[in-house]
Amino acid sequence: MTTNLPTRLTEWSEGSGCGCKIAPAILDQILNASGSFSQKDPRLLVGNSTKDDAAIYQVSDDLAVINTVDFFTPIVDDPFDFGRIAAANAISDVYAMGGKPVFANAILSWPVEKLAPELAAKVLEGAKSICKTAGIELAGGHSIAAKDPIFGLSVNGIINPRKIKTNGGSQSGDLLFLTKPLGIGVLATALKRQKIQEQDYLNLVDTACRLNAIGTVLGNHEEVHAMTDVTGFGLLGHLIEMADGAGLSAQLEIDKLPLIEGIQEYINQFIFPDNTYRNWNGYSAKSKGVVGMDLVKLCDPQTSGGLLISVAPENKAWFAETMNLHNQVIWEIGRFVDKGDFVVEVV
Repeated sequence: MTTNLPTRLTEWSEGSGCGCKIAPAILDQILNASGSFSQKDPRLLVGNSTKDDAAIYQVSDDLAVINTVDFFTPIVDDPFDFGRIAAANAISDVYAMGGKPVFANAILSWPVEKLAPELAAKVLEGAKSICKTAGIELAGGHSIAAKDPIFGLSVNGIINPRKIKTNGGSQSGDLLFLTKPLGIGVLATALKRQKIQEQDYLNLVDTACRLNAIGTVLGNHEEVHAMTDVTGFGLLGHLIEMADGAGLSAQLEIDKLPLIEGIQEYINQFIFPDNTYRNWNGYSAKSKGVVGMDLVKLCDPQTSGGLLISVAPENKAWFAETMNLHNQVIWEIGRFVDKGDFVVEVV
């Protein structure tokens, strides 16, 4: 598929979507050097120290506010779709904490002398459409004129402090579930190289724009021990963060990983993000059993990927019934086990 748009937004960035994140090791270096992990306020219930999806600050016994900010360079050429994907991705961080989003502000960087302001307006329209679906207002924001187009949201949410789902609450024996198939980064790279087929592009947009709203539902249930969303560090990176946070290891069943239809053809042509290798280099020492090109499935940077959910095994039937009740597709992909020599073992 080649785009018929007069301007290809993906030409304006080397990476795209969450694939343009700073590498995990470098990010840790930055945060450590700046003292960002040393936070003292007791009302800051979730901060940098746990590498979680959003910050949470307690206001009262029954109310805490959630705040997250997420933005990136274009992942698709269509500005409306770019806005939709960026908004869904940012709102997902609130869902991943088990919270309810309440409003958002936009972050816009735009090369106004090179890209028409009308394109930026389309980006905002796309974001507003997703905010409307999520039941929130795009209340305001901030914009700058710069050389690279960048867009995202700062999203605010609310939650009962007793119902927070962090990425580090898993228990040994918990089952692992994923709510979206993998491969968004592969398809985005195929688009950037103008190799993507039309149906595959539709699959990319459909997957990335799908809201993880089930997270708000799961925040009300103690049977769910932990959640995170799978984004720029790939499934392997975010699973390692979950396991490390809980002091556990995880077993991942490679044959059970859901893939967006059609991505294997692109992998066979070595079409996948360069930052797939960045993720692999960052996490390979903590993993065991990864064979050949399976590393692409595990380390492909996702943009607005699915929720990774940890559920007590005795509640498997309840979880399946609840997901079915809310028309939420899920895949069981592994389990947490007692701490071993490796953080993640692929079987």
